[in-house]
Amino acid sequence: MSTLPKPPGLSGRSDVVRIGLPLLRAEADACAWGRALRARPLLTQTPERSRWKPVQDFFFTPVQSMLDAIEHDGSSVRAALADSRHTRNCHPVHRAWALDAVHAYLAARARHEAAGFPASFPVSNEWVGLSRLRQPDARGVAQYERTAWGRRYATRDGSVREIWIPSIGSAKETRSEAEIAAAAAIAATGVPARGSFGEPYRKAGTDAVRPQRVRVIGVGLGDGQPLILADWDADEAVRQFEEHAKKRYAAVLDGRALRPGSDCTTCEGLVGCASLPVVPGLLGVPAPRRPRKRRSVSISDLRAYESCPARFHLTRALYIKDGRSENEAIRRGRAVDAWLNDRHGEHTRIPCRDVPLPAALPGLTEDELGPAVRMVEEHHAFCPLDGLPEDELVRTQWRLAAYDPVVDVVVIADPDLLYTESGGWVWRETKTASRRTWEGRPLLRVYPQLALAVLLMAAGVPGGDPRRSRIELEILRENGSVCEEIDPFDQVTRDEAREIVAELAAGWAHDETYSPTPGDHCADCEVRRWCAASGEPR
Repeated sequence: MSTLPKPPGLSGRSDVVRIGLPLLRAEADACAWGRALRARPLLTQTPERSRWKPVQDFFFTPVQSMLDAIEHDGSSVRAALADSRHTRNCHPVHRAWALDAVHAYLAARARHEAAGFPASFPVSNEWVGLSRLRQPDARGVAQYERTAWGRRYATRDGSVREIWIPSIGSAKETRSEAEIAAAAAIAATGVPARGSFGEPYRKAGTDAVRPQRVRVIGVGLGDGQPLILADWDADEAVRQFEEHAKKRYAAVLDGRALRPGSDCTTCEGLVGCASLPVVPGLLGVPAPRRPRKRRSVSISDLRAYESCPARFHLTRALYIKDGRSENEAIRRGRAVDAWLNDRHGEHTRIPCRDVPLPAALPGLTEDELGPAVRMVEEHHAFCPLDGLPEDELVRTQWRLAAYDPVVDVVVIADPDLLYTESGGWVWRETKTASRRTWEGRPLLRVYPQLALAVLLMAAGVPGGDPRRSRIELEILRENGSVCEEIDPFDQVTRDEAREIVAELAAGWAHDETYSPTPGDHCADCEVRRWCAASGEPR
């Protein structure tokens, strides 16, 4: 435990700590240092970065606004849904989804009460686990704040408190024990408090009645079904916190390891970070006319945008989907990738040819299994573990990131496999295909992930000896699979890669409206039911 050193490019106070539920998640590509900074909400980047966003980018904001009007301001449901102020700055498809989500949320509340639980009523103030110290402790912290996002309810006498946590489709059964225990403890011991951006939380009036029982309830905004995640008396909630959450809070606060990736987007310490590669002009596009909130982007994001900007915004920025199942080709590719990742990621390195073929693969039916297994068998000829010395590094789905300061964007890539070979890095992409790639089209255009891989490797990401580094493309078919090699340091290849990435990024980088582009792709669009341009009746 020690005082958090302040990296270059930061200003403000580090003596206030605020940890919400998302920071407690143990994610593979999390940056421990970045999350420790994020837990100090009064630290900000200097010079101040833009936080403007042309459209709303958090799925629950319009739903929250309408529910506040209904539950706290006495508005009728019809009036709240008709009031455009609640959906201002929202994409039209987001607005249509939010109207349905409000109905689903209210239906879940009604189902919960109909199941025999005592009536509970909306609580406007947040509950915050608030600890103020007389003087800063060894971390340099004078105030600790534990928060839980969601909506709050209590019985008339205050003996029962509930925190309702929304999910886009169905209520999540996968929330960690730490998240659930943390939310329950906040309901059990938190005090009514209010805070604003750049300010510490302060108690709001006198302490409310301490509850005897608390519940944490997940709610699906797609199916309107409530899911009880915790139903404990107050003492049990505190005990669960001590067992499952307390150490996670400490781990967040004291994290120091650097890991460039998704956390870079929200990190106030980005400009002073020595671990994140800075590659000006990586995307090959000029700065936007109006500076905006920092974003991240991947090649799969840009391809989704190219198909339909509206679909990109709803599914990639807001993560809204209608829950439809993926087609067989996508599921097959995902299943083969997962099997290969599990195999290549094992501590004991055994070439795939020396491992029995899978008898089943997640997500595939028995009838669909055959082609996938034959693709796995085809991989035997190209498995990188075959003959690879034990002292070489192997990383499966290892997230890479680089920062393009021209557009204030963190560019993300997830190679299927990275491994070292005699001082160089090899970047392996594996694709499954039911037919041969048209030979007249360049590989970098068919698979633009390769174009980004070329630019990143040419810029020194992930590093290693350039003379011994390369990109590999493994295409698995039921028969006739191939493994192609690409030299990222060849000038003609680099020029082609720059052109491809710039073409993909040009529209996305400057778009402020994300208008739909109807077409054949509407048939399998996950947000079609809310999109007026798709022709789907509502």
